Amino acid sequence: MAEALVLPLVVAGALGAAGASAFGSAGGGRGGGWWGRRGGEGVRADARAARDAAQQAFYELDSTQREVRLAVETVRAAEDGAAARQAAADFAAISGRVDQVTVNYLAALDAHDLDAEELESGAAARARHQLEDVKGQLGQALAELNGFLQRLQPSLQHAESQLMRVTPAVEQAKRALLAATTALESVRGAGLKADDLAARLAELAPELGRLNEGAGRHGVAATLRRAEQVKERADAIAADASHLPERAREIDRRVASLRTRIQALETKAATVEPALSELRRRFSTACWQDLQRVPDQVAETGRAAEQKLTEAARARDEQRWADATGAIGTVRALLDTADGSVVAVNERLRQLNEVQHDPNREIERTRFALRDAQRLAMAGRQAPDPRHAGPLDAAVGRLDRAVAELEAAGRHPDYWHFLTELAGVRETAAKVVELIRGDIGGHR
Repeated sequence: MAEALVLPLVVAGALGAAGASAFGSAGGGRGGGWWGRRGGEGVRADARAARDAAQQAFYELDSTQREVRLAVETVRAAEDGAAARQAAADFAAISGRVDQVTVNYLAALDAHDLDAEELESGAAARARHQLEDVKGQLGQALAELNGFLQRLQPSLQHAESQLMRVTPAVEQAKRALLAATTALESVRGAGLKADDLAARLAELAPELGRLNEGAGRHGVAATLRRAEQVKERADAIAADASHLPERAREIDRRVASLRTRIQALETKAATVEPALSELRRRFSTACWQDLQRVPDQVAETGRAAEQKLTEAARARDEQRWADATGAIGTVRALLDTADGSVVAVNERLRQLNEVQHDPNREIERTRFALRDAQRLAMAGRQAPDPRHAGPLDAAVGRLDRAVAELEAAGRHPDYWHFLTELAGVRETAAKVVELIRGDIGGHR
């Protein structure tokens, strides 16, 4: 078989000397006639095919690099951790190698003009070899990119799922802002300024700008947090705006109610002086001297309440809701104090009238409270607990002394001291009962 292959070449060589002039004159040109030209064209065609193959490999590499870069940016946008930083670092290293292969590819293209008519076969062969080598480098870089992309898939899938949450969250935040704006406009249309709500809404404008810049700039986690915060704050503004008309009506009702209470206080205050006069006339000084300044105090408190109510009404008209609410609270406290003072005078007179008429009723009431406590202290015992017996024995002695002092006082006893002492005895009995029941509950 080898000899069969060699023989024609030998024959061709032998014929070359005899027919050189014939071949030369028939074909002409470089390369030894049509045979030489045909051989050169084949080499150049192979070189161009190698160029096309390298070009296709370069396009695939460039497309894959863009795909991987997008994947890395997606991971970096969605995650702010070690995995994202490592992915970015690995991609930077791979991109460096891809860039070097790209440089080699471009250099190989620039080194040879494969479309030139005068390109020699040897140069074409060298170009083909160089381009095939570059194509191999491009293929290796492509394989490295694909391998990296495969390893990145878990992180990429998680990042994409996170990114899918961004658009709905941002849209919800924007809808909440629109609702807050609409609610604020409605309130203002009703004649309410709502400056504080407008200021709170204005504070959200920069946050909306950051949301519009997107997760690519601020990261997915930060964007989701910002969207949720914007939504919550906008919802709160909308809620406050919707409640504002009712809040204004409520303040109006409270101002009117307090104005009525001030007027009623004037009527009730008129009963204080007659009650005090009767106390002075019928009872000893000790029974009423602590109430001497009540008329002046009630009058002063009433004037302070009127002034504060005026401030509340002014704050409401100026739509300073917090100030109006605070002033209303102060007015209520002042009126409660004044009402308490008026009641104290009239209640003192009532109590003193009752005890003067029948002291035994108060005495029996107190003795009943003591006996009830004593029975409870002895329940299930041979002897009472000293913690219970001591205070009760002292209370019995206190009651006896109060009764004795009342009987020895003559025509003008200190009924108020008597009532205060008996109230103290009943309080002691109640505390002992509470202590006993606490001990029983603790042993269950």
